[in-house]
Amino acid sequence: MENQALSREKKEKIFLTEPCHVGKAMGIIKGRWSFPIIRALMNGTMRFKELERNVSSINTRMLVKELKEMEAEGLVIRKAYATVPPTVEYSLTEKGQALKPVIVEIEKWAEKFLQ
Repeated sequence: MENQALSREKKEKIFLTEPCHVGKAMGIIKGRWSFPIIRALMNGTMRFKELERNVSSINTRMLVKELKEMEAEGLVIRKAYATVPPTVEYSLTEKGQALKPVIVEIEKWAEKFLQ
């Protein structure tokens, strides 16, 4: 019994300190709202309010938080314009664009298995 516990702890430690590529990717795309935001931005550049309307059920504070995290991870580009009122646009980077086929496949999987 003790050996099993040690073995499990060792496995967990290895997994947490040396994640596989999938684990690393999920660490970047970790927020609940990441995929819906990327899905919305797949249609092109959007202003903040436009994006907020396109991602249903997200509140303003959460959208700001997710966009900051996604910008830090290099998935989203934020472009601010010096206008009154301030205008901010968001678009996907090359790294974010590369997730399009992944999201399309997840949508296909969901249509097939989650109905």
